[in-house]
Amino acid sequence: MSVANHSMKKPSSNPKPARSRQKADLFQQALRLPIVIWQGLFFIAPLFFLVAMSFFIVRNYRMTEAFEMKNWFKMMSRDYFWDSYGLTIGLATLATLVVMTVAFPAAYTLAFRVSETTRRWAIFLLIIPFFTSYLVRIFSWYVILAESGVINAMLGYIGLGPFIMLNTKFGTIIGYMTLTLPLVIILQTFSLANIDRRLVEAAHNLGCRPWQTIVRVVLPLAKTGFIIAAVFCFILSFGDFVSPYYLGGSKPPTLPILIVDTVKSGQQWPRAAVVAVVMMVTLFIVAFGGIAAAYRRRTA
Repeated sequence: MSVANHSMKKPSSNPKPARSRQKADLFQQALRLPIVIWQGLFFIAPLFFLVAMSFFIVRNYRMTEAFEMKNWFKMMSRDYFWDSYGLTIGLATLATLVVMTVAFPAAYTLAFRVSETTRRWAIFLLIIPFFTSYLVRIFSWYVILAESGVINAMLGYIGLGPFIMLNTKFGTIIGYMTLTLPLVIILQTFSLANIDRRLVEAAHNLGCRPWQTIVRVVLPLAKTGFIIAAVFCFILSFGDFVSPYYLGGSKPPTLPILIVDTVKSGQQWPRAAVVAVVMMVTLFIVAFGGIAAAYRRRTA
Protein backbone atom coordinates (compact mmCIF):
# COMPACT_ATOMS: atom_id res chain seq x y z
CA MET A 1 0.00 0.00 0.00
CA SER A 2 2.81 2.39 0.79
CA VAL A 3 4.39 1.71 -2.59
CA ALA A 4 1.07 2.33 -4.31
CA ASN A 5 0.51 5.55 -2.42
CA HIS A 6 4.02 6.69 -3.28
CA SER A 7 3.45 6.00 -7.00
CA MET A 8 0.16 7.89 -6.92
CA LYS A 9 1.77 11.00 -5.43
CA LYS A 10 4.67 11.08 -7.89
CA PRO A 11 2.83 12.32 -11.05
CA SER A 12 1.81 15.58 -9.37
CA SER A 13 3.65 18.36 -11.24
CA ASN A 14 4.67 21.80 -10.07
CA PRO A 15 2.81 24.56 -11.99
CA LYS A 16 5.43 27.19 -11.18
CA PRO A 17 7.68 26.59 -14.24
CA ALA A 18 4.67 26.89 -16.57
CA ARG A 19 3.59 30.13 -14.89
CA SER A 20 7.10 31.54 -15.12
CA ARG A 21 7.19 30.73 -18.83
CA GLN A 22 3.86 32.46 -19.30
CA LYS A 23 5.14 35.53 -17.50
CA ALA A 24 8.27 35.53 -19.68
CA ASP A 25 6.13 35.29 -22.81
CA LEU A 26 3.94 38.16 -21.63
CA PHE A 27 7.02 40.23 -20.88
CA GLN A 28 8.38 39.60 -24.39
CA GLN A 29 5.03 40.56 -25.89
CA ALA A 30 5.04 43.76 -23.82
CA LEU A 31 8.48 44.63 -25.16
CA ARG A 32 7.10 44.44 -28.69
CA LEU A 33 4.22 46.81 -27.95
CA PRO A 34 6.18 50.07 -28.46
CA ILE A 35 7.24 48.91 -31.93
CA VAL A 36 3.68 47.95 -32.82
CA ILE A 37 2.30 51.25 -31.49
CA TRP A 38 4.99 53.23 -33.32
CA GLN A 39 4.27 51.49 -36.63
CA GLY A 40 0.55 51.92 -36.15
CA LEU A 41 0.64 55.62 -35.29
CA PHE A 42 3.35 56.83 -37.63
CA PHE A 43 3.10 54.48 -40.61
CA ILE A 44 -0.08 52.43 -40.93
CA ALA A 45 -2.52 55.15 -39.80
CA PRO A 46 -1.05 57.88 -42.09
CA LEU A 47 -0.98 55.38 -44.95
CA PHE A 48 -4.67 54.57 -44.53
CA PHE A 49 -5.49 58.28 -44.30
CA LEU A 50 -3.46 58.90 -47.46
CA VAL A 51 -5.41 56.26 -49.34
CA ALA A 52 -8.71 57.65 -48.06
CA MET A 53 -7.73 61.21 -48.96
CA SER A 54 -7.07 60.18 -52.57
CA PHE A 55 -10.85 59.74 -52.95
CA PHE A 56 -11.74 63.18 -51.51
CA ILE A 57 -12.89 66.08 -53.68
CA VAL A 58 -11.67 69.69 -53.75
CA ARG A 59 -14.39 72.27 -54.31
CA ASN A 60 -13.69 76.00 -54.16
CA TYR A 61 -10.18 75.29 -52.84
CA ARG A 62 -11.64 73.27 -49.97
CA MET A 63 -11.22 69.54 -49.52
CA THR A 64 -14.44 67.68 -48.78
CA GLU A 65 -14.88 64.05 -47.77
CA ALA A 66 -16.15 61.80 -50.53
CA PHE A 67 -15.53 58.46 -52.18
CA GLU A 68 -15.03 59.14 -55.87
CA MET A 69 -12.52 57.87 -58.41
CA LYS A 70 -12.26 61.26 -60.08
CA ASN A 71 -8.75 61.99 -58.82
CA TRP A 72 -7.47 58.57 -59.88
CA PHE A 73 -8.95 58.90 -63.37
CA LYS A 74 -7.56 62.42 -63.63
CA MET A 75 -3.98 61.49 -62.71
CA MET A 76 -3.86 58.09 -64.44
CA SER A 77 -4.99 59.63 -67.73
CA ARG A 78 -2.34 62.37 -67.79
CA ASP A 79 0.85 61.87 -69.78
CA TYR A 80 2.84 64.12 -67.46
CA PHE A 81 2.18 61.71 -64.58
CA TRP A 82 3.52 58.70 -66.48
CA ASP A 83 6.45 60.76 -67.78
CA SER A 84 7.29 61.69 -64.20
CA TYR A 85 6.83 58.09 -63.07
CA GLY A 86 9.15 56.75 -65.76
CA LEU A 87 11.73 59.45 -65.08
CA THR A 88 11.74 58.72 -61.35
CA ILE A 89 12.15 54.98 -61.84
CA GLY A 90 14.82 55.52 -64.48
CA LEU A 91 16.89 57.89 -62.35
CA ALA A 92 16.56 55.70 -59.25
CA THR A 93 17.57 52.60 -61.22
CA LEU A 94 20.55 54.38 -62.81
CA ALA A 95 21.65 55.73 -59.44
CA THR A 96 21.40 52.24 -57.93
CA LEU A 97 23.57 50.74 -60.67
CA VAL A 98 26.16 53.52 -60.41
CA VAL A 99 26.29 53.48 -56.61
CA MET A 100 26.53 49.68 -56.39
CA THR A 101 29.35 49.71 -58.92
CA VAL A 102 31.28 52.56 -57.33
CA ALA A 103 30.83 51.18 -53.80
CA PHE A 104 32.10 47.67 -54.57
CA PRO A 105 35.86 48.42 -54.88
CA ALA A 106 35.80 50.36 -51.62
CA ALA A 107 33.79 47.67 -49.82
CA TYR A 108 36.02 44.89 -51.20
CA THR A 109 39.12 46.71 -50.00
CA LEU A 110 37.68 47.26 -46.53
CA ALA A 111 36.55 43.64 -46.27
CA PHE A 112 39.66 41.84 -47.56
CA ARG A 113 42.61 44.20 -47.89
CA VAL A 114 42.83 46.17 -44.64
CA SER A 115 43.08 45.35 -40.97
CA GLU A 116 40.13 45.15 -38.61
CA THR A 117 41.12 48.44 -36.96
CA THR A 118 41.33 50.27 -40.28
CA ARG A 119 37.94 48.86 -41.29
CA ARG A 120 36.34 50.12 -38.08
CA TRP A 121 37.74 53.60 -38.58
CA ALA A 122 36.56 53.63 -42.18
CA ILE A 123 33.04 52.58 -41.12
CA PHE A 124 33.08 55.34 -38.51
CA LEU A 125 34.04 57.91 -41.15
CA LEU A 126 31.29 56.65 -43.45
CA ILE A 127 28.74 57.07 -40.67
CA ILE A 128 29.69 60.72 -40.04
CA PRO A 129 27.71 62.08 -43.06
CA PHE A 130 24.50 60.76 -41.50
CA PHE A 131 25.01 63.21 -38.61
CA THR A 132 25.12 66.18 -40.97
CA SER A 133 22.28 67.84 -42.80
CA TYR A 134 21.58 66.28 -46.18
CA LEU A 135 20.42 69.66 -47.46
CA VAL A 136 23.76 71.22 -46.50
CA ARG A 137 25.65 68.50 -48.36
CA ILE A 138 23.50 69.04 -51.45
CA PHE A 139 24.09 72.79 -51.25
CA SER A 140 27.83 72.16 -51.21
CA TRP A 141 27.45 70.21 -54.44
CA TYR A 142 25.44 73.12 -55.81
CA VAL A 143 28.51 75.31 -55.30
CA ILE A 144 30.89 72.69 -56.68
CA LEU A 145 28.87 71.91 -59.82
CA ALA A 146 27.93 75.49 -60.70
CA GLU A 147 29.09 76.95 -64.00
CA SER A 148 31.55 79.09 -62.06
CA GLY A 149 32.11 76.42 -59.43
CA VAL A 150 35.11 74.43 -58.30
CA ILE A 151 35.08 71.74 -61.02
CA ASN A 152 34.74 74.17 -63.91
CA ALA A 153 37.42 76.40 -62.37
CA MET A 154 39.84 73.45 -62.25
CA LEU A 155 38.96 72.39 -65.79
CA GLY A 156 39.47 75.96 -66.95
CA TYR A 157 43.19 75.74 -66.09
CA ILE A 158 43.62 73.06 -68.77
CA GLY A 159 41.42 74.82 -71.30
CA LEU A 160 38.24 72.79 -70.81
CA GLY A 161 34.72 73.88 -70.04
CA PRO A 162 32.74 75.38 -68.64
CA PHE A 163 30.35 72.45 -68.54
CA ILE A 164 26.72 72.67 -67.47
CA MET A 165 26.28 70.19 -64.62
CA LEU A 166 23.51 71.83 -62.61
CA ASN A 167 19.85 71.45 -63.55
CA THR A 168 20.65 68.21 -65.34
CA LYS A 169 20.13 64.50 -64.74
CA PHE A 170 23.85 64.30 -63.98
CA GLY A 171 23.35 66.66 -61.05
CA THR A 172 20.46 64.56 -59.80
CA ILE A 173 22.57 61.39 -59.90
CA ILE A 174 25.34 63.16 -57.97
CA GLY A 175 22.79 64.07 -55.31
CA TYR A 176 21.48 60.52 -55.13
CA MET A 177 25.05 59.26 -54.72
CA THR A 178 25.60 61.74 -51.89
CA LEU A 179 22.55 60.34 -50.14
CA THR A 180 23.12 56.61 -50.65
CA LEU A 181 26.82 55.88 -51.29
CA PRO A 182 27.99 55.78 -47.63
CA LEU A 183 25.15 53.44 -46.65
CA VAL A 184 25.76 51.12 -49.61
CA ILE A 185 29.49 50.90 -48.87
CA ILE A 186 28.73 49.98 -45.25
CA LEU A 187 26.20 47.30 -46.21
CA GLN A 188 28.46 45.83 -48.87
CA THR A 189 31.41 45.81 -46.46
CA PHE A 190 29.48 43.93 -43.78
CA SER A 191 28.23 41.45 -46.37
CA LEU A 192 31.72 40.81 -47.77
CA ALA A 193 33.34 40.65 -44.34
CA ASN A 194 31.06 37.73 -43.38
CA ILE A 195 32.40 35.59 -46.23
CA ASP A 196 34.71 32.78 -45.18
CA ARG A 197 38.11 33.89 -46.45
CA ARG A 198 39.18 30.28 -46.82
CA LEU A 199 36.77 29.98 -49.74
CA VAL A 200 38.38 32.95 -51.46
CA GLU A 201 41.85 31.57 -50.83
CA ALA A 202 40.76 28.18 -52.15
CA ALA A 203 39.56 29.81 -55.37
CA HIS A 204 42.95 31.50 -55.77
CA ASN A 205 44.75 28.23 -55.10
CA LEU A 206 42.66 26.49 -57.77
CA GLY A 207 43.89 28.97 -60.34
CA CYS A 208 40.93 31.37 -60.51
CA ARG A 209 41.76 34.84 -61.67
CA PRO A 210 40.71 37.75 -59.43
CA TRP A 211 37.68 38.61 -61.55
CA GLN A 212 36.66 34.94 -61.67
CA THR A 213 36.91 34.72 -57.89
CA ILE A 214 34.70 37.78 -57.54
CA VAL A 215 32.08 36.57 -60.02
CA ARG A 216 31.97 32.89 -59.03
CA VAL A 217 32.70 33.02 -55.30
CA VAL A 218 32.41 36.48 -53.73
CA LEU A 219 29.25 37.83 -55.35
CA PRO A 220 27.15 34.64 -54.92
CA LEU A 221 28.10 34.43 -51.24
CA ALA A 222 27.36 38.14 -50.71
CA LYS A 223 24.15 38.09 -52.74
CA THR A 224 21.78 38.72 -49.84
CA GLY A 225 23.61 41.77 -48.52
CA PHE A 226 24.11 43.23 -51.99
CA ILE A 227 20.45 42.94 -52.92
CA ILE A 228 19.42 44.57 -49.63
CA ALA A 229 21.91 47.40 -50.31
CA ALA A 230 20.49 47.86 -53.82
CA VAL A 231 16.93 47.94 -52.46
CA PHE A 232 17.84 50.60 -49.91
CA CYS A 233 19.61 52.63 -52.58
CA PHE A 234 16.62 52.48 -54.92
CA ILE A 235 14.09 53.33 -52.21
CA LEU A 236 16.05 56.34 -50.96
CA SER A 237 16.66 57.63 -54.49
CA PHE A 238 13.09 57.03 -55.63
CA GLY A 239 11.64 59.06 -52.77
CA ASP A 240 14.21 61.86 -52.67
CA PHE A 241 12.98 65.41 -53.22
CA VAL A 242 16.09 67.48 -52.51
CA SER A 243 18.49 66.26 -55.22
CA PRO A 244 16.19 66.52 -58.25
CA TYR A 245 14.89 69.86 -57.02
CA TYR A 246 18.17 71.64 -56.24
CA LEU A 247 20.62 69.83 -58.52
CA GLY A 248 18.32 68.52 -61.23
CA GLY A 249 16.35 71.70 -61.79
CA SER A 250 12.97 70.05 -61.09
CA LYS A 251 12.09 70.13 -64.80
CA PRO A 252 10.80 67.63 -65.79
CA PRO A 253 9.63 66.79 -62.29
CA THR A 254 10.15 63.53 -60.47
CA LEU A 255 7.23 62.13 -58.47
CA PRO A 256 8.18 63.84 -55.16
CA ILE A 257 8.33 67.18 -56.98
CA LEU A 258 5.07 66.40 -58.78
CA ILE A 259 3.40 65.97 -55.38
CA VAL A 260 4.44 69.48 -54.37
CA ASP A 261 3.44 70.95 -57.73
CA THR A 262 0.04 69.25 -57.54
CA VAL A 263 -0.63 70.63 -54.06
CA LYS A 264 0.28 74.14 -55.22
CA SER A 265 -2.15 73.81 -58.13
CA GLY A 266 -5.44 74.69 -56.47
CA GLN A 267 -4.76 72.89 -53.19
CA GLN A 268 -5.21 69.54 -54.89
CA TRP A 269 -4.22 67.41 -51.91
CA PRO A 270 -6.30 64.40 -53.08
CA ARG A 271 -4.52 64.26 -56.44
CA ALA A 272 -1.19 64.58 -54.67
CA ALA A 273 -2.30 61.68 -52.47
CA VAL A 274 -2.84 59.60 -55.61
CA VAL A 275 0.78 60.20 -56.61
CA ALA A 276 1.95 59.36 -53.10
CA VAL A 277 -0.06 56.11 -53.03
CA VAL A 278 1.42 55.07 -56.38
CA MET A 279 4.88 55.76 -54.97
CA MET A 280 4.17 53.68 -51.87
CA VAL A 281 2.85 50.75 -53.92
CA THR A 282 5.93 50.88 -56.15
CA LEU A 283 8.25 50.91 -53.15
CA PHE A 284 6.39 48.00 -51.53
CA ILE A 285 6.76 45.96 -54.71
CA VAL A 286 10.47 46.75 -54.95
CA ALA A 287 11.08 46.08 -51.25
CA PHE A 288 9.22 42.76 -51.05
CA GLY A 289 10.54 41.66 -54.42
CA GLY A 290 14.09 42.46 -53.37
CA ILE A 291 13.73 40.65 -50.03
CA ALA A 292 12.26 37.60 -51.78
CA ALA A 293 15.16 37.57 -54.24
CA ALA A 294 17.72 38.08 -51.48
CA TYR A 295 16.57 35.16 -49.36
CA ARG A 296 15.52 32.81 -52.14
CA ARG A 297 17.39 29.55 -51.97
CA ARG A 298 18.92 27.89 -54.97
CA THR A 299 16.97 24.90 -56.20
CA ALA A 300 19.82 23.43 -58.22
